[in-house]
Amino acid sequence: MTGTDPIAEADADALFVLTAALLTPGRFPSVLGDDYPAACAALGLQPYAEGYGLVFGQDGNGARWTVVVDDVSLVAVAISSWDCGMAYDLSPDERSVVAGLPGWPLPVATAAPGVPAPHDPEPEEGDPEPLAPPSGAEWGPAQRRLGADEVALHWDTWRAQVGDTTDGSGPAAPAGSGQAAPAATAAPAHPPEDVAPPAPSTGARKVLEELRGYLEDPPPVGRVRENAGMLRADGPGWSLVARTDDMAFVLLDDLPREVLPVSRGPRLPALLEALDAMAVRAS
Repeated sequence: MTGTDPIAEADADALFVLTAALLTPGRFPSVLGDDYPAACAALGLQPYAEGYGLVFGQDGNGARWTVVVDDVSLVAVAISSWDCGMAYDLSPDERSVVAGLPGWPLPVATAAPGVPAPHDPEPEEGDPEPLAPPSGAEWGPAQRRLGADEVALHWDTWRAQVGDTTDGSGPAAPAGSGQAAPAATAAPAHPPEDVAPPAPSTGARKVLEELRGYLEDPPPVGRVRENAGMLRADGPGWSLVARTDDMAFVLLDDLPREVLPVSRGPRLPALLEALDAMAVRAS
């Protein structure tokens, strides 16, 4: 899927590129943090408005490396090409390299041909701990954000499990009716037509109140963002995924792998529209 031409020419120091990601105010790996400054801090970077590209690869010895570059446009073009099934040789200029970090913060399914299996590089004095994806056996902020990513990615699947709540009169699935991460799980069938939609759970109500607080006191950049019509918001201990013309789903640190549906109701539309107006758009 991705090019494997090395960034550098020397065999041992060459980086064979496997894949890449953007680290910008509107689009960053959510596993790194609830907002853009937090995601940058996780990698020891300054939260520059222009953002960065993250290039994941292996050196000639097979060691995992995350190379941070400031050529965001180049990385964006490569990702767009790969998403369309097109080949693209991502070879950033050495002058664009900001940092080289051992390890990968995200799982990478592919490996460079002709080099040893992926492994962490041998540490040298003063080196940071190698980056590593979060454990799938635990539940915490990183897993909660990854769970929200799954809900956003499989929105139609999740949405199909709840009643028609677009006008606020239809039923919604009971709170905690689904599980997130590592894969979307179907929620139970929605209640009969004559059952009123339940009020949001205590945890979901708290999230909605905190989101209303964002309208008065804007949070750090990237806590509210929009990508292809999907609204995403995060905060201490929670994540929300929604469509402005539909309903929302909430995930909490305190409820491992539970997905809480929030029916549209009378107040949610105005809140989602206000959040969408302040959201950072994915570049």
